[in-house]
Order: sequence, then C-alpha cells, then structure tokens
Amino acid sequence: MVYVKSTSSIIPSRPTPGGVLRLSECDQRMQWTHIPLIFIYKASGDNNEKTKTVETLKDSLSRVLVPYYPLAGRLNWIHGGRLELHCNAKGVLLLEAYSEAKLDELGDFAPMKAIEDLVPKVDYGSPIEDWPLLLVQVTRFSCGGLCVATVMSHTMVDGWSAAKFFNAWAKLARGDELEENEMPFHDRTILQSLEPLVPPRFEHIEFTKPPLRLGHTDAKEEKKKETSVAILKVTKEQVDGLRKKANETPCQDVVMVSTRPYSRYEAIASHLWRCICKARANDSSQPTRVTLVIDFRSRLKPSLPPGYFGNTVLQTVTSKCVHGDLLAKPLSYAAGKIREAIERMTDEYIRSALDFIASQKDVGALRCGLHNGAYTNPPNYLGNPNASILSWINLPFNDVDYGWGKPIYVGPALLNDDDGKTYIMSSPTADGSLIIALRLQTECMNSFKKFFYEDMPW
Repeated sequence: MVYVKSTSSIIPSRPTPGGVLRLSECDQRMQWTHIPLIFIYKASGDNNEKTKTVETLKDSLSRVLVPYYPLAGRLNWIHGGRLELHCNAKGVLLLEAYSEAKLDELGDFAPMKAIEDLVPKVDYGSPIEDWPLLLVQVTRFSCGGLCVATVMSHTMVDGWSAAKFFNAWAKLARGDELEENEMPFHDRTILQSLEPLVPPRFEHIEFTKPPLRLGHTDAKEEKKKETSVAILKVTKEQVDGLRKKANETPCQDVVMVSTRPYSRYEAIASHLWRCICKARANDSSQPTRVTLVIDFRSRLKPSLPPGYFGNTVLQTVTSKCVHGDLLAKPLSYAAGKIREAIERMTDEYIRSALDFIASQKDVGALRCGLHNGAYTNPPNYLGNPNASILSWINLPFNDVDYGWGKPIYVGPALLNDDDGKTYIMSSPTADGSLIIALRLQTECMNSFKKFFYEDMPW
C-alpha cells in the first residue's frame, strides 16, 4: 500500500511571463495526456537528509519553474482539435507518499499494481484547463529508498526536453545554480510553417493507417487481448554481437543512402522486430511495419537552438514488409528497413511533414496514441501485426541526481501502452548494457522472451 501524506501546489518562486504561448504543429500531434516516468533511488544513510528531502524538492521545483514557466501553465482547446498554452503560473502538483514495502519487493520494476500506485493520477474527467502539466509523487519506502514518479504532458515536451528539465531541477536541488547556456528556449514559432502553406512534397506514409492482421477489417479483436510487460537486460557483449551480426551479411534488398555500420539501436530494434513477429506466429504473407520516433533538432538546417524546449520528434515508419521476408532473410534486412526509415528524415522531409500537419483542419486523426488510460481508442492501433520501438539510449535520465546519488532505475511506467510498444534504454550501470521495456500480448510474451535470447549471438 502507498499512503499519500500531503499534496502541494508548487508555483514559480518569482513572477514569470504571462499570456498565450503558441504551440508548434509537432506539439499538436502529440497526445494531450501525460507520460509516466519513474526514478528509483537507493536508501540514503543520512537520516537528517531524509527529513529535508521533500522540502528541498519543493523549493528547487519552485525555482526551476521560473525558467521553465510554461510547465506551470494550462492547456486550452481551440479550433481544429488544437491546443494553446496559457502561461498563468497556476503551478504543478507534488505529492508526498509513504510505502511500507521495500524496494526489493518491486523486482525489476516492471509495471504492476505496486508500480501503478507510485505514479500520480490526473483527473481526466475534469476540463483540460484544470490539468496540471506536471505532477510529481515522491514515495519513501520502509527501507529508506525513494521513488520520484512524474507524469508530464506530452503536448509540452518530448523525451529530450523532459530530461533537460529534470536535470535542471536536480541541479538546483543539489544547491548549484543554472548556467546561462542551460536556460530553455521557448519560442516555438520557429517551427511554424510558411504562409501560404506549401503542399507536402513527399508521400508521408507515416500518416497512413498501419497494416491490419490478414482477414480482419479492424483491430477490435487485437485491442481486447490481454497484454503484459517485461523488462529485459542486454549485456554489452550481446549488443556488440547483434551489431556484428547485422553488419556481417549485407542485404541487397534495401537501398540506403549511408553505408556506415548499423548502430546499437538499429541492430537491437531489428532483432526486437523479428522476435516480436516470430512470437506472434502470423502468416508468412502478413504485412508488418515498425514505427520509430526521430528527434529532428540537429536534422533541420539550420538546427534548432540547443535549449529548445518542446517537442522536436516525428514518427517515421518502415516501408512495406511481410513476416516471411523478415524472418527468412538475414538480420541486415530488418536493420536496413529501419535505417531506410531513419534516413528518410531529412530537413526537407521534416518540413514537409510539419506542413502536412498544419494543413489538416482537425489534427485529431493524426494525433499519436494516448497514454495513462485517458483515451482507449486511438485513431491508429500500433499493435499486432506492428510494433513501435523507441530509443531512449542517449537521453540523460540516468544523470538525474537530486543530492542523494543517481537513480538505480529509470523507465516509463508503461501503464496502458499498446501491444508492441517498446523502449530501449541505457542501463544506469553505464557499462554499455541496455534495458528494454516492452508490452506484448500475454499469449506471445513467453515465446518472445525465448526467441529474444535464443536468437541472440553470444
């Protein structure tokens, strides 16, 4: 059981800019619900420090909301299913909680009822203008360990912006000050499309509906199936082995711009895709595709300011592919499909995609699937026969140190994500190993785990 001891509204410690902040088309496409994230910290031996933990977090949170003032505002609906941000300093919520459990009882931190109780809840039945954009729950365990669980509006931030915010908050909590080059950049109009809008210059298959299972006209049956979550660990040696396997047998069926060796992400993602398909045991002629999320900060010309705070990610998808080819051909075939999707994201393609979103009278049909149980019927179901594989490998979540050391685990809570949703993350041990969190249909999970490790080179 988790007992909430107090709930505090935290507002910026000084007056901040007011008014309406226009959101980018990239922001508009994101889910308007909150992304849950958990940070787990070991017990601290200093009892005096323990009593000051929550007050320190409150004070530093209030201070970091001065430069990050948009997070203290509220969203409001406008025309075409779009949103705008009212910078009104209404603040964020911080809950202090206690659990009689010990960290060891949470195992590998895979989402379950105990993990769900650590995550603060948003009242999605209330008007959107009442929702805090950030909620934090600090839970102390009987062993002295801590969980800092957060939910943050995806309309406001992507993974990189969230990580920058949490590291800035942690720096203030440690007693340090933010440098000028650590300040966020808030002008999201730099991503605004030119007027009049230029028609899309590409096909943009990422906005088309994903394949359905053969013989089905919708995904209703798949959505009803029970899903479960697994946390997998991959050693550096296994990562290196997969990279070697992906690069040693070139596949001539995929044309790529770049000839550089496949990256860790490309090798792991292609192995995951194959094992997911193998575990599902669909017909060999079953079409499948993978959705990837690409950060385009450095892909634009010129690139965005380093401190840009907001969403700078777009989805890209692999081109047409069937199970039979994916499983019969070498790993480089799947890796090549993923590389092809990544290379598609050039400056011109990204700007064309943003123009396409801007041209929509209602962005609701393009909005990404939603999290945290607020919306159970997203426009596009990304589960069986498809997958969504996200990379958090380079996001600095493992550096978030509030003064009691770095976390021993960081990960998405994955409370209500779709079948096939997968996150690839760097291990907190910083030894080159990776952690993979994924949700699959329960009937496929055991087979997937078996194939994942059996088919991996050692």
